[in-house]
Amino acid sequence: MASQVAPELVVVDDIADAAAERFVALRPRTVALAGGSTPRRLYERLATCKFPWADTDVFFGDERCVPPDHEASNFRMALEALLARVPARVHRMPGETCDAAAYEDELSRVFATAPPQFDLVVLGLGEDGHTASLFPGDPALDVTDRWVVRVERPDYDRLTLTLPVLAAATTVMFLVSGASKRAVLRSLLAGADIPAARVRAEEVIVVADREAAA
Repeated sequence: MASQVAPELVVVDDIADAAAERFVALRPRTVALAGGSTPRRLYERLATCKFPWADTDVFFGDERCVPPDHEASNFRMALEALLARVPARVHRMPGETCDAAAYEDELSRVFATAPPQFDLVVLGLGEDGHTASLFPGDPALDVTDRWVVRVERPDYDRLTLTLPVLAAATTVMFLVSGASKRAVLRSLLAGADIPAARVRAEEVIVVADREAAA
């Protein structure tokens, strides 16, 4: 159930190290991954960690509507950084078809709960306050009866998990890096009206570097 507890802020020198340590300690069996350069460093670190990947189902929080080998694919990034190196069960979003209903079916096959309850969701934080592919002012923010929706964007259309799924997670971990994220990080921690602040999972952890948290 969603919580109103404020996010836990963890300020570190090395986001990848700190987030990997927290990931291993949580021992999630169902995980949703994020795209982006900061998560990539986490995934590269996780590939070197001792972890029961064979017992782990890996999903994605969002994906661009591109083939899996496209340079803009979140799946391709995660595959190169982590998933090709560990024996996890991988459930990629079908970017080549951008079929939201198909991914909902995939979620239904793994989860007995409705909405799915991930052990851990890894999220980024955009300078405009977006997270996954939930952008300010987009109708997807108000969807409550779907687990996955297609979002139209100027660069690529995308698939994204919806807020009810993100809020059902046991733990959500935001990764926030760089001075350009200072203002939006303050907004997230203050519970301002940005998409990321609407993710009120059971536990919300924000792992930020010192530049972002200054």
